[in-house]
Amino acid sequence: MKNNNLMKLTMAGMFCAAAVVGSLLSFPVFGSKCAPVQHLVNVLCGVLLGPLYGVGTAFVASLIRNLTGLGTLLAFPGSMIGALLCGLAYKKTKNIPLTVAGEIFGTGVLGGLCAYPIAVLFMGKDASKVAFYAYIVPFLISTAVGAAVAGVVVVSLKKAGMLRTMQETMDGDGEKEKAHVRENA
Repeated sequence: MKNNNLMKLTMAGMFCAAAVVGSLLSFPVFGSKCAPVQHLVNVLCGVLLGPLYGVGTAFVASLIRNLTGLGTLLAFPGSMIGALLCGLAYKKTKNIPLTVAGEIFGTGVLGGLCAYPIAVLFMGKDASKVAFYAYIVPFLISTAVGAAVAGVVVVSLKKAGMLRTMQETMDGDGEKEKAHVRENA
């Protein structure tokens, strides 16, 4: 159990680092910095670690990106809502296209809508100059790119038989299976 939690925490830390470094590949769209790597990380976290680790990873990555000047406050709602929705979608259905759609809807639509009050309250944006749906388009662009790449990666891992192995390792079942094989050898 202890190794299982340590493995998940380590993997979450690596995903967080990938999201922060990947934010160097961001591009500006309508006042937000679009970082597709964060959405790739969200889907991978959702599939391998689950929704809670996904949200935690998204939060920490957004915090570090903000502290280092690589992101804006708008990183929080988009990445965290997307991570939650895709993680829940995968946990409930194990359906990869639905998981990718959860990331896109969570970040692009719900995160885009939640970005409006943050922009007005904390970033000094004039409410009369920013429509409440203004962040949906840039968030959709960013998340569509990252989630599509993640979908390809996860499907490739599944076809290669590696996805299940990785999931079992994260869940601790891989260790049980290895011990069972050793006992029967």
